[in-house]
Amino acid sequence: MKHETAGDPITGLKWTRKTTGKIAEKLKALDINISANTVGRILKEMGFSLRVNHKKKPSGTKNPPKPADRDRQFIYISKLREISAREGCPVISVDTKKKEAVGHFKNHGNSWEEKPIEVNDHDFRSDAIGMAVPYGIYDTILNQGVIFVGDSYDTPAFAVDGIDLWWRIHGQKYYPNARELLILADSGGSNSNRSRVWKWGIQQKLCVKHNLTVTVCHYPPGSSKWNPIEHRLFSEISKNWAGVPLESYEKVIKYARTTTTATGLKVRARLIRKEYQKGQQVSDEDMNNLSIEKHDLFPNWNYTLKLD
Repeated sequence: MKHETAGDPITGLKWTRKTTGKIAEKLKALDINISANTVGRILKEMGFSLRVNHKKKPSGTKNPPKPADRDRQFIYISKLREISAREGCPVISVDTKKKEAVGHFKNHGNSWEEKPIEVNDHDFRSDAIGMAVPYGIYDTILNQGVIFVGDSYDTPAFAVDGIDLWWRIHGQKYYPNARELLILADSGGSNSNRSRVWKWGIQQKLCVKHNLTVTVCHYPPGSSKWNPIEHRLFSEISKNWAGVPLESYEKVIKYARTTTTATGLKVRARLIRKEYQKGQQVSDEDMNNLSIEKHDLFPNWNYTLKLD
C-alpha cells in the first residue's frame, strides 16, 4: 500500500488508487482470507476514503498569481464595489457563458418528462444549426442579468457591443444620473486584460459615446469562479435548461429569460444577429491616444478609462 497511498497532510485523511477487490486478492496471496467489503471497512477505520480529482492546481498561465496577491485583489475589488454602490453607480459582472451547440443534442442534467427526449446519438458539430455564444452582464446591485446570445464568434468587439447595448437599454434607465461604471471581468477570453480591442472598445463605445468613466477590475487568472456572474447568473441558467435539448436559438433565449431564483433574480435575453470577425487589431497610435489611468495596485488588473 505504501506506493499506492496519498493523503491530506493537514486532516490526516488518506486514499488509495487500488480497489478493495484488488487489495483483497493481494492479501489472499499472503494467506489472509478477507472479503472486499471487509477491506473497505478496515480502510475507513484507517482514515482512507473514496476520492475524486480536485481542480486546484493553477494552469493556463506561465506565472500564476501568488495567493497573497490574489487575496489583495479580491479585497480591492470588494472596496471598489462598496464605494460604487454607496455613490449610486452601477456595478456589473461580465463574462461569456459556455458556448452551446444548437440542435438535437444531449444537454446534461435531468428534467421531468413522461418519456426520455430523443436526441442525436453523436454530437457532431456539422449537425448543429449553429453555436450559441451567450455573453452575460449581471447587475450586482439590482440582481438582474442580461444575456446577449450571438451566433458568430466570442470576440472583444462582441463583448463591448453587449455592454454598450446593456447601458442603452437598461443602464440609463436604472442609473439615469450615473457617470461612472464599474466592470468586473475575468482576465481571459473576450474581455481579457491583455486585449487592446477590449480596452479601445470600452473607451470608444462607453466613455466617448455615453460620457462615462469606466473602471475595470479583472479577477486574477484561475479565479473566474469568484466572478459574481458565474454563481449568481450562469449557474441558474444552466439549472433552468438542464436536460433540455437546445434545438433552436429561440429556445436558448426562452430558457434564459425564464430563469428565476428565490432571491428575485430577473433575466432578459436577446439574440444578436451580427457577424464578428476574429483577429481585429488596434494600432499603436490608437493605443497611445487611449485615455487610460492604471491603478497603483496591480495596474494590469485594474484601470480606469475616461473620455479624454
